[in-house]
Amino acid sequence: MELRFPLLMDAATGTELQKHGMPAGACSEQWTLDHPDVMINIQKGYIAAGSQVVYTPTFGANRVKLEANHIFNKVGEYNQRLAAIAKEAAGDKAMVAGDIAPTGLFLYPMGSTTFEDFYEIYKEQAAALESAGVDFFVIETMMTVAEARAALLAVKDVSDKPVFVSFTCDENGRTLTGCDVTAVLEIMQGMGADAFGLNCSVGPDKMITQLKRLGRLARVPLIAKANAGMPQLIDGKTVYDCPPDVYTEYTGEMAEAGVMVYGGCCGTDASHIAALKEKLAELRMKHPDPEYTDKLPCATEKELFFLEPDAGYSRVLDCTPELEDTLEDALEDEDPIVAIAIRREEELDTFADYQYMISKPLCIVCDNAELLEAALRLYQGRALYDGNLPAEVLKKFSRKYGLLY
Repeated sequence: MELRFPLLMDAATGTELQKHGMPAGACSEQWTLDHPDVMINIQKGYIAAGSQVVYTPTFGANRVKLEANHIFNKVGEYNQRLAAIAKEAAGDKAMVAGDIAPTGLFLYPMGSTTFEDFYEIYKEQAAALESAGVDFFVIETMMTVAEARAALLAVKDVSDKPVFVSFTCDENGRTLTGCDVTAVLEIMQGMGADAFGLNCSVGPDKMITQLKRLGRLARVPLIAKANAGMPQLIDGKTVYDCPPDVYTEYTGEMAEAGVMVYGGCCGTDASHIAALKEKLAELRMKHPDPEYTDKLPCATEKELFFLEPDAGYSRVLDCTPELEDTLEDALEDEDPIVAIAIRREEELDTFADYQYMISKPLCIVCDNAELLEAALRLYQGRALYDGNLPAEVLKKFSRKYGLLY
């Protein structure tokens, strides 16, 4: 499927459902299934205002979120039924994006969930949305790199349709777990995300600062789906204070930064979409034009690095019980890269336990394709490679995991 830019997405779902009677704290997926006409009317309003895309109302339709609402063994059924509602609203006038969002769980050791747990949760939902016939996928409101990586891998394993990834961050460009969004961008575009951006958390006046940072580095179109300002509690109700004319004041700067996908998040409605449509008609889109193209873009989970192509290392660390100590020493030396060897399957647990210490670009040294792939799934950054594996294997891992070799 070919996507044409600028692309105007939809606006808020949750806050609009609440305006139409959904009680606070309700399971929005169940409420939507019980009141499908409400969602259809909201989405038809967005399309009439100019939205070219509506999201499936499946934000919380992963296994974890559904089970928290006492809905068991219904992931496939709920995603297909909810997608059908969006498809009915869209008809032949708009595309439908399969919406995938956080589980609320955290990767070990911050939580008890493994990376493969996340992958299986998202693969189940992605497969259901693929069978429902969505036009492409949006992985949105992400707060942790592990969930976003797992979701992106899962979608790509069940579909060849485009995948957008959107994170939420604070005014300083940090996610809930302290990751810089520039590092997240590099990880996601390295893994083949077709667009990357920001949604939720802040209004356009705060989001523009981070979009400009991303615009210097992006090789893919950027996404901007801001809130209608910061929420305020007035007379017991949550109120957003950014009307459409103010909301679109930063659209020109966003376009100049490389934003090519627009829409609204919490507190926005059809009037914001109409204002965006009018504003976008006046603007020319700027295609991605990243800086630092002569350097190697590496990332830990939290930070982005640009290495000289000839950057190297003076020693290789072994995945032994002493890795914590040797890693501490390596992080303090002058080498720009930390190199860690993976030679046996039993070493993967040690690697997983201590990868969060890594604060320099990582080079994985390995001559076994299965072990290398296992390490790449465990490592929540963008790694370099050294070893003797054939080019066809490394090309596959470069496309899938962003491996640099």
